[in-house]
Amino acid sequence: MKVGAPEGSKGSRGSRGADLSAPRPPVRPSSPPSIRFLILAEGQFGPLTSKTANSCIRYTPERVLGVIDSRRAGKTVEDILGFGGDIPVLASLEEGLSLQPTALLIGIAPQGGRLPDEWRTTIRRAIEQGMDIWSGLHTFISDDQELRELAARHGVAIHDLRRPPRDLPVAAGRVRAVDATVVLTVGADCNIGKMTAALQMRDGLADRGHRVAFAGTGQTGILIDGGGIAVDAVVADFIAGAAERLVLDAAKQADIVLVEGQGSVIHPGYSGVTLGLIHGSLPHAMVMCHQPSRVHITNNPWLKLPPLGALIELHEALVKHLRPAPVIAVSLNTYDLSERKAKAAIKAIERETGLPTTDPVRFDPAPVVEAIDRVHRKRTRARSRRTARG
Repeated sequence: MKVGAPEGSKGSRGSRGADLSAPRPPVRPSSPPSIRFLILAEGQFGPLTSKTANSCIRYTPERVLGVIDSRRAGKTVEDILGFGGDIPVLASLEEGLSLQPTALLIGIAPQGGRLPDEWRTTIRRAIEQGMDIWSGLHTFISDDQELRELAARHGVAIHDLRRPPRDLPVAAGRVRAVDATVVLTVGADCNIGKMTAALQMRDGLADRGHRVAFAGTGQTGILIDGGGIAVDAVVADFIAGAAERLVLDAAKQADIVLVEGQGSVIHPGYSGVTLGLIHGSLPHAMVMCHQPSRVHITNNPWLKLPPLGALIELHEALVKHLRPAPVIAVSLNTYDLSERKAKAAIKAIERETGLPTTDPVRFDPAPVVEAIDRVHRKRTRARSRRTARG
């Protein structure tokens, strides 16, 4: 977790989208400034299908030399994503070797987090070329005997970003003792912008002079920020404990902690992770993330999304007996709407919920940032009054 705005995040607001022994702290890959990625996203590079690749391009573009996807070869990432400039899309690893990469990044986060079998040849070839391997999949590359032994022979490192610590506690409400203001991003569905919203808010709050930390809870947030715990790889009993540890660590160096949300409480597959994050992080406030054009849970067309007001009430009810945490703002993902329709959606949701609303990537994040700022200042004043009374 880093305080303030990240290195290499310049321009992000204006555009969308290893052998680890126990015990160990949350993953802190701390990729060096000299790292130069080729990103493997074969057959899947796109706005909704290559989350890890897209986020790396948005927030750390100085690390990215090219993206491998033979279907899109000859284009630029700007052509595909609408941001990222002239980073090329390449037909193969061999085509990218002339760019002198130092590492191969697995650029997808598919359902179930499995490594596509057809990618093993590319990974083997990258290792043979002396490239480190960075992966956020549930399939740990370093557990693969063939690839692990090959990496050892060639002296390269394998970084499994999703591998959790083995010494996590069971949560016990220890976050109640921290002074920092804790804000959790929650969402109507998966892959809806919870991490991106938190990073945009972090930059906005840092610009206002706050000491703010991002607590990464997924492989992509860990890659970008250099620390965190991938909670969806944690045994269920310890998910809330992982969230608790992240907040306690972040609060040591920050006055505001932004916890990256995961999943959705109404998702039939991932609700357990979401609830563990809510109860472990014990937020003082939440920011609801939503995509106006989305009508059902991804890959579950039978499960229609409820009205946003009902979702807000549900989230507040789930945490109120541990610590009241109102939803204070709405962050939208309007990438698939025209500017006119996006602005209309923002106004409509403001009317529906009575909450500050924006798309913090496409437009000014100030409405959400100001909502967090108000909550933090109110808490700070109340704490000062209690201290004065002794």
